[in-house]
Amino acid sequence: ASPLSESIQQTTQAEDVVIYSKSWCPYCAKTKALFDDMAQPYTAIELDQRADGDELQAALLDLTQQRTVPNVFVKGQHIGGNDDSQQAARSGKLKALLEA
Repeated sequence: ASPLSESIQQTTQAEDVVIYSKSWCPYCAKTKALFDDMAQPYTAIELDQRADGDELQAALLDLTQQRTVPNVFVKGQHIGGNDDSQQAARSGKLKALLEA
């Protein structure tokens, strides 16, 4: 695995919620609002504000098969994007993962 892939895995294992995001992305904002509404702290990594953002996004694609942001991980598990996160919240899956 590349150093970036290892960094992603370390970050997503260490933090309960990690959102790979872009600061201008409306779907990312919706996902962050979802966790804010749940009073659930998260780590947001803004790819557009990092020198290695493009490389990081490529490493995420390799790991998750997902090119788009937000790219959400809960307790080290890849959830997906905004639609997936909203769906997981509605179904109770998100709460169950966070409480596990």
